[in-house]
Amino acid sequence: MSRLRLLIVLSVLSIIGILAVQAIWVRNAYALRERQFRQSAFIALQDVADEVAQLNHFTINRYAVTQLSADYFIVNTDAPIDPVTLEAFIQRSLQQHHLITDYEYGIYNCETDRMIYGAYVSTSSTTPLKTGIQRKNLPKFPRYTYYFGIRFPNQTGFVAGQLSGWLWSTVAVLVVVTFFGYTLSVVLKQRRLTEVQRDFINNITHELQTPVSTIRVAADVLQSDAILQQPDRLKQYARVLGEESRRLQKQISSVLELARSERSGFVLDQEEVDLHELMTTAADGFAPYVTLNLTATDFRIQADRYHLETALNNLIDNALKYCNTTPCVLLETRLEHNQLIWSVKDNGIGIAPEHQKAIFRQFFRVTSGHTHNVNGFGLGLYYVRQVIRAHGWRLILTSKPDQGSTFEIACPWVKSERAKAKNRFINQLSLIHSFTLYISRP
Repeated sequence: MSRLRLLIVLSVLSIIGILAVQAIWVRNAYALRERQFRQSAFIALQDVADEVAQLNHFTINRYAVTQLSADYFIVNTDAPIDPVTLEAFIQRSLQQHHLITDYEYGIYNCETDRMIYGAYVSTSSTTPLKTGIQRKNLPKFPRYTYYFGIRFPNQTGFVAGQLSGWLWSTVAVLVVVTFFGYTLSVVLKQRRLTEVQRDFINNITHELQTPVSTIRVAADVLQSDAILQQPDRLKQYARVLGEESRRLQKQISSVLELARSERSGFVLDQEEVDLHELMTTAADGFAPYVTLNLTATDFRIQADRYHLETALNNLIDNALKYCNTTPCVLLETRLEHNQLIWSVKDNGIGIAPEHQKAIFRQFFRVTSGHTHNVNGFGLGLYYVRQVIRAHGWRLILTSKPDQGSTFEIACPWVKSERAKAKNRFINQLSLIHSFTLYISRP
């Protein structure tokens, strides 16, 4: 077990390391591509400035390009420039430097002190799309008299497109990591299932061996000739034989029922069930440890009687087994918010918070405290949850160690035909009474 934990820790650390290194590589590659884009844009715009200077027959003796932000550049022209000519220079220079991306530009007019002409040029279609610029997106620059501003709004997407190789390698790493994580989870799940299977086999072997051994001993005694001379002893062994055979049959039935439900799911044969009658019968079967507090005025529900009765008996049986003192189990019903609430409350050893979800898992049994001396397969509460889910009800567990447990089930309440007839009868009596008072008035 320690080796497996060490393997898991090392595997997780390796995965984290691989993802961290890949993230650093991608970030550095993006930063490098971004610097290359800015350098290429700087050179391309400098070429545009040189072409404008040649067109006006003068030479720019200094750098004409100033970068104001990550995607916005100012280009000094030192002379007025025709917009159509400027756009042709920009497109040709950007294409020569492989900067095929959208851009917007505007030309500064020193007479009006504003960016007066511009367009948004898109490369997403064969014919560039031009729209009017938003002047607020192209700020002015006070150091130059004649200049134009240009912005690359899709710079991030353009740079990311240059990282296709890195992105595909990242996807490949993520796929490998995903498969590795899935494989690790399968290994852990198989290990847990192996442990559960081993515990279940050991448990069921012990549980079945006990009644079988008792039955064999009782059968050997009953086969002796001397037992015929002892009628009291004969009745005792016959009673033991019957009890152990019923116990064995119950254990086998629980395993077969679970296997059947796992294979084909719960097939419910729903009918109208009198919950109070069902609880009263269960209380009589577990007397004198079960008491009733049935306050619901309408207690008929649509349910599978067999599964509901089995689930109720499992809850009561668990309450009796997991108790250090004299067991006291309370069965309650009540109507609340158009729901019929029924519960099983005990004074047992309780369930720790960290185990309250796990106890509903198949074959799970708490491996500490007093549960070592309690027989069972770990299927009772799992079966209860399956029955509740199959009916579409809601199960709530409230429990604290050494303070008992309460299993509360909420199911939709539908008025039974008896309750509806009673309401109709009461309404009719009220109507007759009102009519009688009306005709008796002077």
